[in-house]
Amino acid sequence: MPVHGGKLAARALKAAGVEVLFTLPGGHIMPLYDGCIDEGIKILDVRHEQAAVHAADAWARCNPGKIGVAAITAGPGVTDGVTGIANAWRANSPILIFGGQGPFSQLRKGSLQEMDHLGVVRPITKYCDAVYQAERIPEFIELAIRHAVSGIPGPSYLEIPMDTWNVQVEWADAPIPLIRTESPRISPDREEVRRAIELLQQARRPMLMAGTSVKWSRAVAAMNRFIAETHIPTYTNGMARGSMSPDSPEFLNRSRRAAMQEIDCIVLAGTLLDFRMRFGQTIPVGAKIIQLEMDATLIGQNRSTDVPLVGNLGCSFDLLSEEMKNQGAPLDFSAWRDELREIEREAEAKVQANLDSDDSPLDPQRMCREVRDWLETLSDPIVIGDGGDIVATAAKIIPVKGEGAWMDPGPLGTLGVGMPFGLAAQLAHPDRRVVIIYGDGSFGLNGFEFDTAVRFNLPVIGIVGNDAAWGQMMRPQGAIMGWDRLDGTLLNPTRYDKVVEALGGHGELVESPAELRPALERAAASGKPALVNVMLRQDREFKGGIYI
Repeated sequence: MPVHGGKLAARALKAAGVEVLFTLPGGHIMPLYDGCIDEGIKILDVRHEQAAVHAADAWARCNPGKIGVAAITAGPGVTDGVTGIANAWRANSPILIFGGQGPFSQLRKGSLQEMDHLGVVRPITKYCDAVYQAERIPEFIELAIRHAVSGIPGPSYLEIPMDTWNVQVEWADAPIPLIRTESPRISPDREEVRRAIELLQQARRPMLMAGTSVKWSRAVAAMNRFIAETHIPTYTNGMARGSMSPDSPEFLNRSRRAAMQEIDCIVLAGTLLDFRMRFGQTIPVGAKIIQLEMDATLIGQNRSTDVPLVGNLGCSFDLLSEEMKNQGAPLDFSAWRDELREIEREAEAKVQANLDSDDSPLDPQRMCREVRDWLETLSDPIVIGDGGDIVATAAKIIPVKGEGAWMDPGPLGTLGVGMPFGLAAQLAHPDRRVVIIYGDGSFGLNGFEFDTAVRFNLPVIGIVGNDAAWGQMMRPQGAIMGWDRLDGTLLNPTRYDKVVEALGGHGELVESPAELRPALERAAASGKPALVNVMLRQDREFKGGIYI
């Protein structure tokens, strides 16, 4: 019996292990829903296309070895989703986005919502193409997924016109190919591994910087074995947060600036020398660089590399450990690690007073400390950061106790990922508590996705640090332009908790430190999507180590 293109696409997605489609409904993509219902693929519909793509991004992060999938309709549907695609592009998330298009028979005639989507998304995708023959839909889906997961992963975009979706095809004429959602494990050159060990043998003050490719390489176990063998001081950024236990003697997070001034060798494990590393300028001129990356095109970006190890990072770490044993020269950097550990203790002591502040409205650091202490009582929570200053503060105070236990937008710095990420995380891990730390500015971008959480019974808890300002912009604007010239950076102390209540969730207002912990516990006990709206002190000037 012949079937339409939506059923072909859904069958191919099922073969790829896809469990959920994130979408906002539109006539251009409706046949795909019909196919997903047949195949048992859950359809989670959101309130904005940006949220659908963000959710697909988070699904890939929460399910290593699987691909996130979103479907967005033509015209404004695609343009609304562009921010989500760009965020996945910079975060290296393997996702597949289906985009709608007017009928192929009306191409360039000006059909409803027709535009050149491919030209828009091409710079922010690993692969983008259109399918004009229904029987080739499964073939193109395999091709798109293969591109998304190969090398440095990223988004693929596949456009299917309305009339292509609706063409009737016999199953025998549209075979479903074998679809792999993980790329092969490729090992680096053995000679380069030997050179890396030689450099480390000559080093006295090395450090390891673990980044996003550690996650996508599934390299956490191999990396931790190498770190434990060498006692090399290690810092994390990007999606590598949580790849080390916060209790590991080698894990450090407050002494990086001091370490960078002293190092003679750095191991960059999936860490790009982008703005977060001042484009390589933070590394001393004479320090040697060993770079582990999944793709050779990223080697030497912004700073020359002394030893490139190209391939799966898990393979690279395993070979480093093996070569170290082969040479019979174990590495031990524990003395240097202990020097940095002492700097960490001093840094932690300096912020302790702010962690215990009794100010009302709350000191941001006290808010994060209360959240940290509450999270300690939960089993394996997932924390999502969606904001500016409050998320930067939380990242320093709240430890990440496992791989995937922390998510933030990544290097694009996109606001609004909170609830879309939360939806996907809660759906992927129904037995874990999912908590979003919001800035009050970022809540406004996709806060209406609490409606989606209510409709799908996903009890995500949001915590808004509400200082009635775009704080990360307010402070530099005030310092540069004057504190009487803050136009564009101030907000109202809005009752976001009431907004969530109106959407069917649970809301709490917190105005003093003593109120926060009970409010968090009531939010968790409610069994509903919940928002705790915490009124923060509006810090403006930085003096003597604190904002006033």
